[in-house]
Amino acid sequence: MELELDPGPDAETGRSARRRQVILAAATEVFVRNGYLGATTDQVAAAASVSKQTVYKQFGDKQHLFAEVIGVTSAGVVDRLAAVVASTLADARDVRAALRDLAGGFLRGLLQPDVLRLRRLVIAEADRFPEIGRAWFEQGFDRALVILGEALQGLADRGLLHDLGDPTLAAYQFAGLVMYQPMNQLMFAGTGDPPPDDQLDRVADSAVEVFLARYG
Repeated sequence: MELELDPGPDAETGRSARRRQVILAAATEVFVRNGYLGATTDQVAAAASVSKQTVYKQFGDKQHLFAEVIGVTSAGVVDRLAAVVASTLADARDVRAALRDLAGGFLRGLLQPDVLRLRRLVIAEADRFPEIGRAWFEQGFDRALVILGEALQGLADRGLLHDLGDPTLAAYQFAGLVMYQPMNQLMFAGTGDPPPDDQLDRVADSAVEVFLARYG
């Protein structure tokens, strides 16, 4: 007689976590494709191949599911940008080359179609869900730029930048120089036709030169 082994609580927890990730991935696609109002938990459940009751069990309702999608996405953006900051600035000796690599990393990370579509969706729903908009900003882009500001201060401490003043403000200035034009171009014109690489290269090169003219 064969005995069925109890998988135990750890195995069940692992299955639940994997199921949660599948639902989040499906919900991201549904929200991006249909918007918040057009998305339904039935669509999410079908895309994730789970029951609607499972979606409710994991997230409660559509609003909480939307908030979780935005929170996970913003955390992922921060993690990627923080990794770019660390890899380009931590041991930099040539500040111009390091900032140029950083500008390229920001452009690659923030101009991803899924990031742009979710950013557009958060803006569209900002009046309905201001707390989600604040979370996208405070836990996402603002947090990433605080991290960048700390790295810029590290460059200043090593004599590679000067007169930094407010490091977070300097980080915002750098990000604005790099991202303002291509980000707005794609936010308003759609994500199907990204700027050509030579245009992005010119934007990045110019952003670094302007930034260094002030802080170099």
